[in-house]
Parts: sequence; structure tokens; C-alpha cells
Amino acid sequence: MEMVTKLASERPVVIFSKSSCCMCHTIKTLFYEFGVNPAVYELDEIPRGRELEQALLRLGCSPSVPVVYIGGEFVGGANEVMSLHLNRSLIPMLRRAGALWV
Repeated sequence: MEMVTKLASERPVVIFSKSSCCMCHTIKTLFYEFGVNPAVYELDEIPRGRELEQALLRLGCSPSVPVVYIGGEFVGGANEVMSLHLNRSLIPMLRRAGALWV
């Protein structure tokens, strides 16, 4: 849990992902299209990735990926991010976190 919180606070946008997950790819692409450079942790490729995934599950993330943090705050998974995008809340949130300047 502590490790997730630490990693999530290190950059304006943090995405916990798996390299084989199509929804993770979609969410990462959305942020890249905005010009955001998120910190991406591919849980299936990093040491202690399984441990991080278990911590995300304990936080209530189901499925365990993608999980997005903006400005150190838990946003949620693909559904939550897409909902924020569709109701035009995502870009202002990214600006407030310092992930976008335009």
C-alpha cells in the first residue's frame, strides 16, 4: 500500500498497467494524445509488480489495471477516466496537477 502511494505521488500522472491489457493501452494512448507524459508502471514487467497489483486490489481496484492517479489522487480505472474525459473534467484536472500547460 505504502509503495503504491509513494509511486503515485512522484509524478503528476501515474498509470499502473499491464503490457498485455488493451484497456491499459487505450488509457495510456489517451494521455499521450493530450501531450501528457505519465509515469507508467507495467506490473507484468517490473520487480515487485505482483506485490503492487495485490496492493491495488486491496485498495478496491477491480480489475487491478489500469489504475490512474492524477496529482497524487486516486482517479480510478478506465471507466472513471473515460467518464471524466467525456464530461470534460479530465483536461482541467490534468492542468491543475501540472501535467498540461496548454
